[in-house]
Amino acid sequence: MGNENKTNKTTFNIEGMSCSSCALNIEKKLNKTEGVKQANINFAAEKAQVEYDKDKVNLDQLTDILQDLGYGAKVESEANKIEKVTLKLKGMTCSSCANNVEKTLNKMEGIVQANVNLAVEKVSVEYDPAKIRLIDMKRKVSGIGFDLMIDEESDQQEVDEDEVKVQKAKKTMLTSVAFTTAIMGLMIVHMFITPVPFYLPIVAVLGIPIIFGTGLPVHKASFKALKNKSPNMDVLVSLGSLPPYLIGLLGLFLPIQTFIEMATTIMSFHLVGKYLEVKAKGRASQAIKKLIQMGAKTAKIIIDGEEVEVPVKDLQVGDIMVVRPGEKIPTDGVVVDGSSLVDESMATGESMPVKREKDHEVIGATLNKQGLLKIKVSKVGKDTFLSQVIKMVEECQGSKVPIQEFADRITGYFVPIIMVLTLGTFISFNVFPDFHHSIMAWGANYLPWVNPDMTPLTTAFVTATAVLVIACPCALGLGTPTALMVGSGIGAEKGILIRNGEAVQTFKDIKAIAFDKTGTITKGKPEVTDISLGDEVDEKTLLYFAGTIEEASEHPLAHSIIEKAKSVGIKFGEVKEFNAIVGKGVIGNIDGHKVLVGNRKLMEENQVDYASFEKSLVNLEEEAKTAMMVAKDDVLIGIIAVADPIKEESIEAILELEKMGIKTAMITGDNKRTALAIGKKVGISHVISEVLPDGKVDEVVRLQNQYDTVAMVGDGINDAPALKQSNVGIAIGTGTDIAIEAADVTLVRGDLGGIISAIKLSKATFRKIKENYFWAWFYNAIAIPVAMLGLLHPMIGAAAMSISSLNVVYNSLRLKKVNIEPQYKS
Repeated sequence: MGNENKTNKTTFNIEGMSCSSCALNIEKKLNKTEGVKQANINFAAEKAQVEYDKDKVNLDQLTDILQDLGYGAKVESEANKIEKVTLKLKGMTCSSCANNVEKTLNKMEGIVQANVNLAVEKVSVEYDPAKIRLIDMKRKVSGIGFDLMIDEESDQQEVDEDEVKVQKAKKTMLTSVAFTTAIMGLMIVHMFITPVPFYLPIVAVLGIPIIFGTGLPVHKASFKALKNKSPNMDVLVSLGSLPPYLIGLLGLFLPIQTFIEMATTIMSFHLVGKYLEVKAKGRASQAIKKLIQMGAKTAKIIIDGEEVEVPVKDLQVGDIMVVRPGEKIPTDGVVVDGSSLVDESMATGESMPVKREKDHEVIGATLNKQGLLKIKVSKVGKDTFLSQVIKMVEECQGSKVPIQEFADRITGYFVPIIMVLTLGTFISFNVFPDFHHSIMAWGANYLPWVNPDMTPLTTAFVTATAVLVIACPCALGLGTPTALMVGSGIGAEKGILIRNGEAVQTFKDIKAIAFDKTGTITKGKPEVTDISLGDEVDEKTLLYFAGTIEEASEHPLAHSIIEKAKSVGIKFGEVKEFNAIVGKGVIGNIDGHKVLVGNRKLMEENQVDYASFEKSLVNLEEEAKTAMMVAKDDVLIGIIAVADPIKEESIEAILELEKMGIKTAMITGDNKRTALAIGKKVGISHVISEVLPDGKVDEVVRLQNQYDTVAMVGDGINDAPALKQSNVGIAIGTGTDIAIEAADVTLVRGDLGGIISAIKLSKATFRKIKENYFWAWFYNAIAIPVAMLGLLHPMIGAAAMSISSLNVVYNSLRLKKVNIEPQYKS
């Protein structure tokens, strides 16, 4: 336990990664750092998830490592940090007013600093949200005669980092394209219409903003990569644009062929590709944005009897929120007053609204459809359901699929190999010019851009440049993360939360699924189904004695008897000498009578004859019902049968799983007869009964020995070890936090149809990953040899490189069209 407490997990936002080689180099460096247990880099999302020992390394050291490698790095925002807001301030008339407000705020505990700007009538406040709330500031400022507009703070648009990146890339791209278009226009006029005076100097000057302006970040990144001995795609683009431009400048002084047009076009194509890639990656990461946007911005809470509107981030546990019809529930809580239908589709994927009334839990960001609700806040910030969903989706997006490890190893050698091939191509074209000329002469008959009439040196230079710019490591690096980002987002929208990428790959190989019974196959809420009466006993008498003694019990079945007794208006008496006997039942004294409620063993130990009821007992057990005998003064007065209803969709879901070739098993503590009855009813292949809680792991191991790859589905605390033991742990979202934490996949909705959807989603996501890798390898395997033969112009190569990366991203986006609903729902 001590080691677990020392382990922290942090996410960094990384700036400056140009390709998967960058991501791999960062990952290698971090994983070699003492104290770092595991580092995963998501190139598509530009994030690094780092698990580290806080006694051996700290965040500042990790940030320094990333920055030393030449990348921008900052820790993602964490809870309980100092926040800064700028709020509108009304009522000030002079600097004295401003000073008064500033002093008042700065004296408040929890405020780090407050600065008032009289000219724009605003105040900037740095504060600790754990110590002070915006509403407290508003009330304090109101007390001295001014109005602090905290409700407007929530209307301020937060900066969308993806949008900022897109706009920045767009501006860079448009600038580069504008100058390149001018150069290409002049080239066409000069070559085909009429010679342009001072053509070369003009083109050289127009190329400066491209090569040394918009292209400067590329060259800087290239230099850092070479300095760190970790060449990446920036190196390829720099070598494909900077030397041609510089050699082209020699044309101002020497009678040689210039390559300025080629150099500027290559850089522009690269920047166009980067812009389209950034834009596409933004679309792939929309899932997180959608989840964040689902939350309400403000909440109405009751303070001193008054209804006050505050920003959601200002809420605290215990606040009473007022939610009217049509409004979003601001955060997780418990209904204290009112009744309504709540649309929980954002959380569960279930389209039908559910009834919520007093003592019912509600989820933040769900929609109140009908009545007014008063809700007591139970969770805020990172503890809310929505925050946990976002965290799980981000964890999945930041994790790795086993198939990616092989691709990563190859990608690590990719750029160095390309540089070696480029050098080899350049040498070969100079050493064997006749051989290469014959190939180019043949190619010129079919490809208009092939020019076999260039000098061997020029041909070698152009061909080597083409090899540099056609190679695309980006496509390889984007293959897995983009598919995971899209797939996990689709899952979140459907109420399927995939915690890690490994589960995506493992799911396709699942041969058997083991189910816990209570709360998984069944609803987990037992109900009284049958009552059998003895001689001279009526139903109310039986329920009075059974309900009175069970009111003192904590057994799950006791609640169903109590509810049944209350439903017929029975008032319970007082029980004395109460004793609960594990695995047998309960004994007590009610109104001077000895009362027993329990199974055969309890009756036998107390010499209660139940022979006349034996046939009824067997019939009930064969119907998958739990029969509890009730005895008064050692005489059996009746039987109360309780059953845990099977979920409506369990039978259809298990049938569909069997049709998919996946064997099903049920692990339960019930007696064999009852377990077999339930198993038969729902169509389970293997029924494993009379299993104690700590025996579930052993049963999962046995199934693994038989079927190799096994998934486990459960919802209780006692299921957590078995979920961990299985190859894929699936938690029912309506279950406990511990089970959810132990699982690889969580089904928020709670019905077993979600398992089929999860399997289909995992298979579709993995299929996209394989397709992405195929196209990435296929592209490089075809394009690089063609370029080495001199049959590809560098400009076309630069364009093709960009298209390759985009193809991978857009192929991942096509996941959104896949139908993952179970067949019985389609």
